[in-house]
Amino acid sequence: MARALLVIDMLNDFVDEKGSLRVPDTATILPRVVQEVADARTRGEPVVYVCDAHRPDDPEFSRMGWPPHAVRGTWGARVVDALAPGPSDPVVEKTTYSGFHGSDLDRVLRGQGVRVVRLVGCVTNICVLYTAADAAMRGYGVEVVRDAVAGLDPEDHAFALRQMERVLGARLVDRQAP
Repeated sequence: MARALLVIDMLNDFVDEKGSLRVPDTATILPRVVQEVADARTRGEPVVYVCDAHRPDDPEFSRMGWPPHAVRGTWGARVVDALAPGPSDPVVEKTTYSGFHGSDLDRVLRGQGVRVVRLVGCVTNICVLYTAADAAMRGYGVEVVRDAVAGLDPEDHAFALRQMERVLGARLVDRQAP
């Protein structure tokens, strides 16, 4: 089973206290995500960073009422220092919720023979959920590290985990705090 770790949107704007759209629970999951990255590297599995990269005038901002965030080329769109990609780690930019939609993610994964994706990051009911859905629809096995994904709202977080498990067939696993 060739597996890859997908680190979803662990960006300054979502994680750092100064971020424009901070997800508070990312502070809790950050050490677990750091350990997931270390473990994947130890196992020789690819670590792929899937990152929002919006235009300054992205319609998502006004449509959803969100402040501009993860604008391509800004501090807010960079992966947090604690998770900085290594020189050989692919960084796949996305402009919408799914890491697959309009990006090179499928090509990157298939080029490395990946058959299973393991998901960590934020936001559980948005980018994690839609990336999981697209992965499942493309035939990948999906694992979600339940305690290494963060939501904006506990009910939405729980709903998304249930959907990934019961509707998409994702395997939910736990990462114990380091």
